Amino acid sequence: MKHIDTHYGQVRLGTDEEIYASMLGFIEDAVLSRSRDLATIGLSGGSTPKAFYRWCIEEDTVSSLLAAQCLWATSDERDVPIGSEESNFGSAKRMFLDYLNIPKKTHYWPWPTILEPQEAAKNFNHQWEEHCGRDVCFDLCFLGMGPDCHTASLFPGCPLIGSGLEDNFAATEWPGRGWRLTITEAGLMRSKRIVIAVTGASKAEALHAVLHGDFNPKEKPAQVLKPMAEHVVWLVDETAGSQL
Repeated sequence: MKHIDTHYGQVRLGTDEEIYASMLGFIEDAVLSRSRDLATIGLSGGSTPKAFYRWCIEEDTVSSLLAAQCLWATSDERDVPIGSEESNFGSAKRMFLDYLNIPKKTHYWPWPTILEPQEAAKNFNHQWEEHCGRDVCFDLCFLGMGPDCHTASLFPGCPLIGSGLEDNFAATEWPGRGWRLTITEAGLMRSKRIVIAVTGASKAEALHAVLHGDFNPKEKPAQVLKPMAEHVVWLVDETAGSQL
């Protein structure tokens, strides 16, 4: 893969296969370098993670032993039941985790979306702090980026951006798109490694704007990654990276 260093982390340009293999490699690295019994993995939503799940299962690339050394969660979530097709964790469970022979209750950590959004975020933060501590977040946090430059559920104009909130996770209402539960800037800062996958031609302009445009994270939320650039890797396909 071709590497490009930027103020927002290292960009690695490659094929779909190379991107999926890199994602798996980062999971393996998180397991090897973990400081707790389980490596904490924050999966993301969107088309690229789903394609990664299919690749893992079809190619049989993830062993049960590797999977059993991880605590699986999501970096953000829609306020929907886990059985919904729109649930990020639900998709990960149905397409990926259900195929792996791991103990569900001790290794799965979905957002408690049965609660009201603010209460769900409070509950998740409390659960996280009790088991992992307040001053740490994911060993490996996967993210994506939309054509509007949003990442996780930090959308343009999101009130969480620049708020100084110290919690790792929070609830926020995306105008016209409902409530979301998301990792915060503080949570990203406390994550050991952040891997953001950006694929498809529809992301090319946004990726260029984030990496080469003026610094305005309220307008281009993915720019919140700048302070933690040394821990950030962008996995980008040729079409998304066509303007770099």
